[in-house]
Order: sequence, then structure tokens, then C-alpha cells
Amino acid sequence: MTNDAKKRVTLFLDPNLLKQAKAQAIAEETSLTTLIEEALKKYLPKETIIKKA
Repeated sequence: MTNDAKKRVTLFLDPNLLKQAKAQAIAEETSLTTLIEEALKKYLPKETIIKKA
């Protein structure tokens, strides 16, 4: 992301997964937002190509 603009999103997560993510964010002394952003950056490819049908 080249600018610092953020979008608010609503996610429905398994309560145990959310609890674990919050605990990990605390352990890493970071925010839940940053933890999830970093996880998505690692998971997603550098470029996503959407093919038209």
C-alpha cells in the first residue's frame, strides 16, 4: 500500500482464532490490525491478476 489510507472492514472470525490473534499481537507488542496486515502480505501473492470470463 503506497499511502497511509486505511479502510474499515468487518470480519466474522472464529472466536478462538480471534483470541489467538489478539494474544499474538500483544506478545509481539503490535496492533491486531498490523498483525493481520502482515499475515495477509505474507499469504497473498505480490500481484493478483483477475481474469475476465
